[in-house]
Formats: sequence, structure tokens, C-alpha cells
Amino acid sequence: MLSQIDSKGFCNLRLLDLTETSPTIVKNFIQGQNLNNVKWLCLKKCMIQKLPNNLFYCLQLQVLDLAQCQNLENIPSFIGQLNALQEFDLSGCSKLKELPSYIGQLNALQEFDLSGCFNLKELPSSIGQLNALQEFDLSGCFNLKELPSSIGQLNALQKLDLSKCSNLEELPSSIGQLNALQKFHLLGCSNLKELPSSIGQLNALQKLDLSCCFELKNLPSSIGQLNALQEFNLLECCNLKELPSCIGQLNALQEFDLSQCYKLKELPSSIGQLNALQKLDLYYCLKLKDLPSSIGQLNALQQLDLSECSNLEKLPSSIGQLNTLQKFHLSGCFNLKELPSSIGQLNALQKFDLSRCLNLKDLPSSIGQLNALQKLDLSECCNLKELPSSIGQLNGLQKLDLKWCSNLKELPSSIGQLNALQELDLSFCSNLKELPSSIGQLNALQKFDLIGCSNFIELPSSIGQLNAL
Repeated sequence: MLSQIDSKGFCNLRLLDLTETSPTIVKNFIQGQNLNNVKWLCLKKCMIQKLPNNLFYCLQLQVLDLAQCQNLENIPSFIGQLNALQEFDLSGCSKLKELPSYIGQLNALQEFDLSGCFNLKELPSSIGQLNALQEFDLSGCFNLKELPSSIGQLNALQKLDLSKCSNLEELPSSIGQLNALQKFHLLGCSNLKELPSSIGQLNALQKLDLSCCFELKNLPSSIGQLNALQEFNLLECCNLKELPSCIGQLNALQEFDLSQCYKLKELPSSIGQLNALQKLDLYYCLKLKDLPSSIGQLNALQQLDLSECSNLEKLPSSIGQLNTLQKFHLSGCFNLKELPSSIGQLNALQKFDLSRCLNLKDLPSSIGQLNALQKLDLSECCNLKELPSSIGQLNGLQKLDLKWCSNLKELPSSIGQLNALQELDLSFCSNLKELPSSIGQLNALQKFDLIGCSNFIELPSSIGQLNAL
């Protein structure tokens, strides 16, 4: 047994892993050995109720891993004397209810993980004394109702994770003093009603995640002061009705997720000022009826997702100014009746998803100008009756999906000019009676689906020329 090993062999021990060791062995072993030189100690998944007193002597300890010690009820006061400790992992210590005030004496601590400590109700004010702390994880501490104002004293803090702290109702105004903070996670803080105006003082903040903050109704105007912000996630903030105009001041913003913001009715015109924005996600914004014309000013935009925006009726003509747009999703925009002719100016567009645009009756002839287009999805556009002859100009098109276009009666002969086309799906096009003979010119076609085309009379003889099929 470990407890019977001669202690002389351990005087120079640096690393000690006792993962899943029984409490009795942990106690006997640690108390019976000279562990003064240990720098890394892992007691992960040990069912200990308290820490062995002999840890007091581990003054060189840099890493202490107590993750998933589910019977651990408290941390002894001597913890504050571990002056060399840099990483402290208490994640999943589900019986831990409080931390001793001595925790603030850990002057070298850089990473502190309390995730999943769901019985932890508060933090001691001494937490603000952790001057070297860079990463602080409190995710899943769903009994935590507030943070001490001293949290703002953590001058070195770069990452703060409060995800799924579902009882957290507010943040202290001192949060704005975290000058080094780069990543701030508040995902699933479902009772958080507002952000303090001091949030705008977080000059180093690069990522702010507020997804699933169901009670959040608005954002403070100071949000526009976050000059370093690159990622902003507001996914499923289902009570958010509007964005402040200052949102356009976020000059570094690259990714903006507003998906499933069900009550969002409009975007401010200032949205066009987001010169660095590469990805804008508006998926399932059910009340969004139109976009501001300023949307065309987003010179860096590569992805725009408007899927399931079922009340969206039209697109502004300025949409054609999005010269860098590569992916455009309009799937499930049931009320969209037409596309502006300017759509043909999207020179960088590679993927265009118009599936389930149930009221779309035709495509503008300018669609043929999309020289970079590789995938065009028109599936379930059940009111689409014809394709423009310009469709044949799409020299880079590799996949054309027309399944369940039940009102489509014919294909233009220009379809045969699609030299790069590899996949053509016409399944369940129940009104389609014949194919143009030019279909045989599709030399790259590898997949051709005609299942459910119940009104087909015959196939053209040129079908035999499809050598790649």
C-alpha cells in the first residue's frame, strides 16, 4: 500500500497523482510523507471530506487539483499559506458551500476553477486580493446570487466565466474596473435583468457572451465604448426588443450573434458602421420585418444568416454592396416575395440558401452574375415557377437544389452551360414534365435526383452523355 512506502523515497517528489484514491489512503499517505518539495498534487475524484492537515507544509505547491471531490465540504484556513500556488481546481466540488477569507492570501494564484460548485452561495470579499489571478471560472454555480464589489480589484483577470449562474440577478458596478478582462461569459444567466453602465469601461474586452440571458431587455448605451470587442453573443436573449444606436461604435467587432432574439423588431441604422464585422447571425428573429439600408456598408461581412426570419418581407437594394459576402442564408423566410436585382453584385458569394422561401415566385435575371457561387439551394420554394435563362452563366456552380419546387414547370435550356455542376436535385418537382436536351452537356454531373417527378413523360436521349454520372 502507498501508506507503507518509506518516506525517504519521497523527499524529492515533485509530482503526485492520487486520482480516485480512497480517503483513508490519502490521509495516511500525505500525513506520513515529506511532501515539502511537491509542486503538483492531484486528488481528483477522491471522496475526501476535508484536506489533510499535512498540506500545510507543501509550501512549494504550484498546482492543487481537487476536481470532483464531491464530499469536500470546506477548505481549511491554512490554504492561504500556500504562497506558491498558481492553479487551484475545485470544479465539481458539489458540497462546497463557502470559501475561507484566507483564500485572498494566495498571491501567486493565476487560475481558479470553481465550476460546478452548485452549493456555493457567495464569495468572500477577500477574493479581490488575488492580484495575480488571470482566469476565474464560476460556471454552473447556480446558487450564487451576487458577486462582491471587491471583484473589481482583480487587476490581472483576463477571463471570467459566470455561465449558468442562473440565480445571478445583477453585476456590481465595480465590474468595470477589470481593465485586463478579455473574455466575459454570462451564458445562461437567466435571471440577469440588466448590465451596469460601467460595462463600457472594459477596454480590453474581446469576447462578451450573453446568450440565453432570458430576462435581459436592453443594453446600456455604454456598450458602444467596448473598443476591443471582437465577439458579441446575444443568442436567445428572447426579451431583447432593440439595440442601442451606439452599437455602431464597436469598431473591432467581427462576430455578432443575435439569433433567436424573438422580440427584436429592427436593427439600428448605425449597424452599418461595423466596419470589421465578418459574421452577422439573425437566425429566427421572428419579428424582424426589414433591414436598414445601411446594411450594405458592412464592407467586411462574409456571412449573413437571416434563416427563419419569417416576417422578413424584402431586402434593401443596398444588399448588393456586400462585396465580401460569401454565405447568405435566407432559409424559411416565408414572406419574402422577391430579391432585389442588386443581388447579382455579390461577387464573392459562394453559398446562397433560399430554401423554404414559400412566397418567392421568381429570381431576378441578375442572379447569373454571381460568378463565385458554388451552391444554390431553392428547395421547397413551392411557388417558384421558372428559372431565368441567366442561370446558365453560373460557371462556378457545383450544386443546385430544386427539390419540392412543386410549381416548377420547366428548366431553361441554358442549364446545360453549368460546366462545374456536380449535383442536381429535382426530386418531387411534380409539375416538371420534361428536361431540355442541353442537360446532356453537364459533363461534371455526378449526382442527379429525379425521384417523385410523377409527371415526367420521357427523358431526352442526351441523358446518355452524362459520363460522370
